[in-house]
Amino acid sequence: MLKVGLTGGIGAGKSEVSRLLVECGAVLIDADRIAREVVAPGTPGLAAVVEAFGEEVLAADGSLDRPRLGSIVFADAAKLATLNSIVHPLVGARSRELEEAAAEDAVVVHDVPLLTENGLAPLYDVVIVVDASPETQLDRLVRLRGMTEEDARARMAAQATREQRREIADIVIDNDVPLEDLERRVKDVWAELERRSQAPRPSSQE
Repeated sequence: MLKVGLTGGIGAGKSEVSRLLVECGAVLIDADRIAREVVAPGTPGLAAVVEAFGEEVLAADGSLDRPRLGSIVFADAAKLATLNSIVHPLVGARSRELEEAAAEDAVVVHDVPLLTENGLAPLYDVVIVVDASPETQLDRLVRLRGMTEEDARARMAAQATREQRREIADIVIDNDVPLEDLERRVKDVWAELERRSQAPRPSSQE
């Protein structure tokens, strides 16, 4: 099994890259999707979030009001840290379960938005960073996701810098390009991942 960490700044196009990798044959473990699952109604995760932030973060139907919570935590580093301390352990445990269920010869891609920020690079055999200019990120967040420019800039500022992400990368995928160019690049990266998955790797030491 080859364990791949996939990350990139918000709006960099990481989801598109993960979709293309799945088309190539990767097993995807999506931390964002799991993060939603672990705070679904009725879960201990949601109860812990409400205890920390109050019932104002609940929607009328009892689910988590993610935009409301986001507006609270992305403007306050301490509150963001509190949220992460609740959600990240739950996501980590579920991710391990899914990884253990994958085939022994699989290329398992962990889509982890905060891989850089949380110092998780050592957990993976290969780290892929999807890179785009801040101008491209801002345009996508405003134009495609409907964020205000102020909200988009706050979300970007809450994450690692472009330079910090590139420092931990084994492979960088430039996504300031048309989709057809991105597709070609991802196919090249997949060929490299398959090559690495078949190469002998040293056993991890305790």
